[in-house]
Amino acid sequence: MYFKQYYLGCLAHASYLLGDDITGTAVVVDPQRDVDQYLHDAARGDFAIRYVFLTHFHADFVAGHLELRDRAGAAICLGARAAAEYAFTPMKEGDRLEFGDLGIEILETPGHSPESICLLVYDLARNREHPWAVLTGDTLFVGDVGRPDLRASLGWSAQTLASLLYDSVQKLLALPDETLVYPAHGAGSLCGKNLASETVSSIGFQRRYNYALQPMSREAFVRLVTADQPEAPPYFTYDAVLNTRERPTLERTLERVLRPLSLEDVLRIAEEGAQLLDVRPSGDFAAAHLHGSLHIGLAGQYATWAGTLLDKDLPIVILAEPGRETEAATRLGRIGFDNIAGYLEGGIQACGPREDLIRRHHRLAPAALAELLQAPEPPLLLDVRTQAEWEAKHIPGAAHVPLQHLVERLEHIPRDRAVVTYCQGGYRSAIAVSILERAGFPRLADLAGGIAAWEAGGLPLGSAGAAAGHNPAAR
Repeated sequence: MYFKQYYLGCLAHASYLLGDDITGTAVVVDPQRDVDQYLHDAARGDFAIRYVFLTHFHADFVAGHLELRDRAGAAICLGARAAAEYAFTPMKEGDRLEFGDLGIEILETPGHSPESICLLVYDLARNREHPWAVLTGDTLFVGDVGRPDLRASLGWSAQTLASLLYDSVQKLLALPDETLVYPAHGAGSLCGKNLASETVSSIGFQRRYNYALQPMSREAFVRLVTADQPEAPPYFTYDAVLNTRERPTLERTLERVLRPLSLEDVLRIAEEGAQLLDVRPSGDFAAAHLHGSLHIGLAGQYATWAGTLLDKDLPIVILAEPGRETEAATRLGRIGFDNIAGYLEGGIQACGPREDLIRRHHRLAPAALAELLQAPEPPLLLDVRTQAEWEAKHIPGAAHVPLQHLVERLEHIPRDRAVVTYCQGGYRSAIAVSILERAGFPRLADLAGGIAAWEAGGLPLGSAGAAAGHNPAAR
């Protein structure tokens, strides 16, 4: 039996390729939308990808099931409760597939979503009675269970799904302790609230250490898993629905959208309402960028922030380092943001002598910022991290507006002061500068290295309550 886990750090997403050497049959589970790696590895192992499973309709990315259907001839398999526009095989509790030494059995595990399933994986050459592993999708993570509140806009209450999840967890707890657990997400995913960094565990370890798997009543479980869930980005419902639909494949989409555009074309399209997306490193953006562009660097959680801050219905123009346009478009495609008008040919250098189009901002070292904060007219220091990060520690005197809420709270930020943004390491603060600049704020900078650099420099930190009176969000 062949087994491989693929981990996509940008989306904290795990997918799987399973193969049987005897029959040459392969199965892919929860694939990302760009599927070349599965096809390459299957070909190298002399496998044919016959089936592709989605454990559920993922909300945080567009899956590659249609791509594998069209490119490999794979049959799509979904939970029996699923409804989709494309043809698929509904898989119900107890259904089994066997190919030589590889066996797969279905557990229906609603809760994170109504149609969720888990896949019991058997190495039949070793043990036909007990599963070697379980692919848990978003039902069970290492350290957590799937959040039950992501289907609220589709008519499902979090309490109803949490109650279903309770029963699903009991099924998983009935598995032998040695059964390996392979989830669809890891730390950094917003599909749960306490995901560990490990990408594999065991039922026994989770039984002992996972807070949501401890003995408790149904009512206590529902209260526990519905409380304190992180805020979900607005594109989650869009992606969950898109995964149910027939749509163009990523390959076809990239052929259509990767068009080089002249500077004149970019300016014209922007005037018509297109979004200018600068994906270069934050330092390059600060040194020179096109006026009106939104900065979301490829180096960080690019897809998540693009899905949070971009309008999926408006065209996107990519401003990238030459040669990285395809990567930028592919990673947008992973969340279904296919409305791309093209990319600026030649990158920022195409602006040439048009200095009137170029904007710049300062990136301050911690010592320089500390000095500015002691000046007679100090800048407004704006923390754009999450509420939990803010409560844990922040720079004294800072105001707090989480990045995902910055656009809606711009009216609370004074325009008659310089503004310096900061985050944990400098990635989100640069995004915040670009948002503020687009909104017309005249004097902007961000803290290079973020609060991590500030703390490393031995500079003071404050407690959650110390700056409440200075927080524009609080007013």
